[in-house]
Parts: sequence; C-alpha cells; structure tokens
Amino acid sequence: MVSAAEQLASNLNFSAFAKAEDLKRRLWFTLGALIVFRLGTFIPLPGINPAAFAETFKSQAGGILGMFNMFSGGALQRLAIFSLNIMPYISASIIMQLMSSISPKLEALKKEGEAGRKQINQYTRYLTVVLAALQAYGIAVGLEGSRNAAGAVVLDPGIFFRATTVITLVGGTVFLMWLGEQITQRGVGNGTSLIIFAGIVAGLPGALVQLFELSRTGSISPGILVFFLALALAVVAAIVFFERAQRRLLVQYPKRQVGNKMFQGEASHLPLKLNSSGVIPPIFASSLLLLPITVAQFTAGQGPEWLNEAVAALGSGQPLHMLVYALLILFFAVNLGIATFPSTVYDSMTFLERLKAIALPVTTLVLVVLAHMMRMTRAAILSVMSSAYVETAELKGLSSLRIIARHAAPNAIAPVITVVALNLAYLVVGVVVVEVVFVYPGMGQYMVDAVTVRDMPVVQACGLIFAAFYILLNMAADILAILANPRLRHPR
Repeated sequence: MVSAAEQLASNLNFSAFAKAEDLKRRLWFTLGALIVFRLGTFIPLPGINPAAFAETFKSQAGGILGMFNMFSGGALQRLAIFSLNIMPYISASIIMQLMSSISPKLEALKKEGEAGRKQINQYTRYLTVVLAALQAYGIAVGLEGSRNAAGAVVLDPGIFFRATTVITLVGGTVFLMWLGEQITQRGVGNGTSLIIFAGIVAGLPGALVQLFELSRTGSISPGILVFFLALALAVVAAIVFFERAQRRLLVQYPKRQVGNKMFQGEASHLPLKLNSSGVIPPIFASSLLLLPITVAQFTAGQGPEWLNEAVAALGSGQPLHMLVYALLILFFAVNLGIATFPSTVYDSMTFLERLKAIALPVTTLVLVVLAHMMRMTRAAILSVMSSAYVETAELKGLSSLRIIARHAAPNAIAPVITVVALNLAYLVVGVVVVEVVFVYPGMGQYMVDAVTVRDMPVVQACGLIFAAFYILLNMAADILAILANPRLRHPR
C-alpha cells in the first residue's frame, strides 16, 4: 500500500499547495526537526581531545565506524552527543520483531491489536535504552584506553567521564527516538527513516566538492566527472523506481443480485510493494560484515590467527563476502516478516502482463548460471585461440571476427554445450525453490504442495519428470557436442 505522503505527492499541485495549511505546518515541522538533528551532530562530548580523537578515528574509519559515521551524519567523527544516532532503536525494533516469533507472550501481544502494539513499542523503548547504555559504556572505556601521537583521547579519564559519556549518549539516542516519533505523528513521512536519510545526505555536499576538486586539479577528466554524475542520477532513478514498484494482485468480486437487478462483479487490485523490506536488511548485513574488520583494526593485527583469516576472507569483493552478504539480507528480510515476492498469474492476463509476472523468477534463475556459462565460454575460446592453426590464420591476414566465427568457435563449442545443458538441467530442477519463493504457480509449487499433503503419486510423477529432463538434456549435450565438433564429425 502506498503511504499517505506518496498519495499526497501524487495529487499535489502548486495551486492546491498554497491552500494546504496543514501540509505546510507538517513540512515546516519536519524541516525544523531535521535542523535540530543536524545541530546536535556538532555538539561534542565533554572531556575529549579533538586532535587525538581525529587521529584515532582516521585510522579506524574503514570498518564499521565509517558506516555508522555515515548514518549519523558525521556525528561519530566529531564524537557528538548524537554519535549513536538512532541505530540502537532500530536494533531494538528488530530484536523485538524476532522475539515476537519466538516468545509466545510477545506473539500474543501482537494479536491484541492496538493495545498490544503499544505495549511492544514500550518494550522496544526500554530495550533501546539498555542497548544505548551498553554501547555508550563500551565507547567510554575504549576512548579511555586510546592514545596516539597527538596524546590521550580522554583528558581526564575516570568514573566521572564514563558516567557523563553514558548519560550524554543515551540521552541523545532517546531524544532522537522521540524526535522520530514526533516527525511520524506531526510531520511528513517516517521519522526514523528521515533521520537516517538526513544523516546520509549530509555527506553529499562534501563528496561533490571533492569530486569537482579532483576534476579541477586534473586528477580526473571532465568526461569522467560527467559520467560519475550521470551514473549517480541513474542509480537514484533506479532506486526510486524499485522502491515505488508494486505487484498488483487482482481481486475479482462476484456478481450480485439486488431485488430483480443483477449487478456485474467488479474487479480491483491489491497493491503490494515489491521492496517491502526497505533498506534495513542491507544496512544490518553490512554492519555485521564490517564488525570483524573493525575488531581486527582495533587489535592492530595482533589478534588471533582465525580473526585475521576471517577478515581476509570477508574482504569486499571476495566470494565469501558476497555469499554471506546475500544470506544476511535474506535472513533479515524474511525474519522481519516484511519481504514478499508474489508472482501471481491468472487467465485474463495479457502477454506483457505475464512477462512482468515472470520477470523476477526468470531473472533469479538466469543470473545464477549466467556468470558460469560466460566464464566457461571465454575459457574455451581462449584455449582454442592459442592453437597453431589459429596463428596460421592470423598470419594469412584473416580478420579476428572471421577466425573466431569460422575456426575457433566450432572447436570450442563442445564444452560450452555441455555446460549449457547442465545449467538447463539445473534450471528445470531449480524451479522448485524459485516457484515457492515467488509464489509462482508451476510444477515446482505443485510438487511442494503435494509433499505438504503427502500426495505420493504426484510427488513421484514430478520427480520422474525432473529426472527425465535431466537425463535427456545430458544426452542431448553429448550428441550436440559430437555434431558441433569438426574433429569428431570427421575423424581421420
């Protein structure tokens, strides 16, 4: 369902805006609340040596501290009263939602309607204070033990510094929690999301200035600058498109008779957001992945060997990093109960509507095997291109395109066909998982439903069909590999 702010934006025009006094009050209130948030990010904690802390933060900014500093709008870098930002509240909200599916008492509260929701929100606030206090105390202890060439970070360490730090940081988090609720009730949009958004956008002017400075000094060419700006706009447009995308489920009402009159059944749709989980799962997945890197940086490489190996394996761009990142996003999205990927198909759909309905399932299946097929094709072509007859063709003056099409490809196609056939067999079997995830009505979903009701004949028939496809595709791959290879078609 679209939010009230989105409905308002879609129906808004400038003439109506001048008369919308309530909307203007909400906008001014939201703007004022965000200004208060930004002012708080520049009020530092008492008892801190700014130069020493800046040196310490600079050496640790590549890990989780850099990410939290981005969310806090630079408050962590300045060690301001809003350094914890609203992240403890978000962590508490996720913990409470996860606990609601485990604890029978909390699950019963969720079913009590508005009263139960208020009680859970109250528990979330209490948990926010506990998490913020623990984080603040850890920060205070860490700051007391931090020292570098600029001197000690804490001017007067002790119990008084720890107490003031905990009280200040917890108070800042609680204030932001209250401010976010006030924006939600009296402003425009979700207050928590707007506070995080304001913190992230606060670093945008500095990034643009740095980019233009690089262009001015000649470090990057004007063409690269224009490309980066165009890419940024394209990414923002794509994010907005997917954020507003909906999966519309058809709702068909039956015919009804009133007296002697027959009224035709009406049709409407139930809009479901495609990205119902928002950005929270990627945020927490990134935070958890950056945690071992941050710990390793604090230990200065003197930690246990397994920690250093884990940091190397979870580095950005590593296969394990991408796998764990995807699994963590899936975990947070599913366990929060807000990720839905319906792919409904019905008889009255047009061809284009059916293409839209199968876009997500097909993309999921294809992207899994596409990289493997491209890599195997490239490896096979490169192996053939190093042959002697290819060098002879090059010496005779044949073009590269003709050499690849007429000489290299026919001899490299055999392993490619085998890989394609194996991947097609995987696609046939993989529909069992994909159709269940996307609620797509197909043979995979049919087989899962049969397993649920213990319909063994249907399960056996589906298994037989999948196995037959797998065997036939492998046999077809062997036959096509022989027919496509000139050396096998014309043996000496």
